[in-house]
Amino acid sequence: MKLSSLLSAAIVLAAATIAPAHALDFRSVGAAPAILYDAPSEKGRRTNIAPRGMPVEVVTTYGDWSKVRDADGKLTWIMSKALVSKRNVIITAANARIHTGADENSPVSFTADKNVLLELSDPTSQAGWLKVKHRDGQSGFVKSSEVWGD
Repeated sequence: MKLSSLLSAAIVLAAATIAPAHALDFRSVGAAPAILYDAPSEKGRRTNIAPRGMPVEVVTTYGDWSKVRDADGKLTWIMSKALVSKRNVIITAANARIHTGADENSPVSFTADKNVLLELSDPTSQAGWLKVKHRDGQSGFVKSSEVWGD
C-alpha cells in the first residue's frame, strides 16, 4: 500500500473517532473581578478585567486555566478558580421585556436595557423563554433570543 493511501486511511479513521461536540458550558465570573489573559499563564499579557458576574462560555480547560468566550465572541484565558457555576445572562436586545410568564401575552414584569446582567433562575428553557432575576429582586421570563449566556 502506498504511503499516500495509508495517510488517507489514517485521516479518515481519525475523523471518525473524533468525539462529538458537547453542550455549551456557561459559567460566570465569581464575586470578585478577574483578570483575563492572552495565554494560560500569569506571565501572559493582561487583556482585560472581567467584572463580577460576567457570563462566559468555557471553550476548553488547561490545568488551572479556562479558555473562555465572552458575549462579543472574544477568546481569552482566565484562572478557573475565578469562575462559578452560578449562571448569569446579558441582555443583547435594545430593550428586553421581562414577562410574568413564558408567553408574549403575559404582563410585563420589568424591562431591561442592553448589557444588563440578569441571574438565570432556571437554566432550562421553556419554548424559547428563560426564567431570570434582576439583582433588585424582580423576576420573570425573557426570550432566549434577547440574551447571551444561556
